[in-house]
Amino acid sequence: MTNEDGVKKVAELIKDIKTCMLTTVDDDGHLVSRPMAVQQVEFDGDLWFASDEDSRKIGQIRHGHAVNVAFSSGSSWVSVAGNAEIVRDVAKAKELWNTGLEAWFPDGPETPGLVLVKIHADSAEYWDTPGGKVMTLLSFAKAKVKGERIEGGENEVVEL
Repeated sequence: MTNEDGVKKVAELIKDIKTCMLTTVDDDGHLVSRPMAVQQVEFDGDLWFASDEDSRKIGQIRHGHAVNVAFSSGSSWVSVAGNAEIVRDVAKAKELWNTGLEAWFPDGPETPGLVLVKIHADSAEYWDTPGGKVMTLLSFAKAKVKGERIEGGENEVVEL
């Protein structure tokens, strides 16, 4: 698989997933995860999020940029590793703006304290099980009957 094919595959797997888990590292070195809404659906190696500048995650990003973003759907899982950047850019906030953000930032893209988090992805690993749960159950049953290892679908690492 070429790098371009890998990026396309990751983009395909995450395009309809609206909420993911963003993991940062706290000052004690502990991993901290929280749900986040992805603000840009066209994956090109970067992911965008909106946040309050005073949030713990922003403080954690200031002290250490390494992050992980995990996506899950009924038939696939994607783990994106990279570095986070805090961005203050009203024009970009306007570009990414959607009605879901209004609940968190009622004054719009110019809300005081609104910052963007840009994830520069280094790599992604995905597991894809076409056919979802039904095919997984059938593969499990087939493996059990035949005494063979289950065919778990496609698993690849994509360097970005």
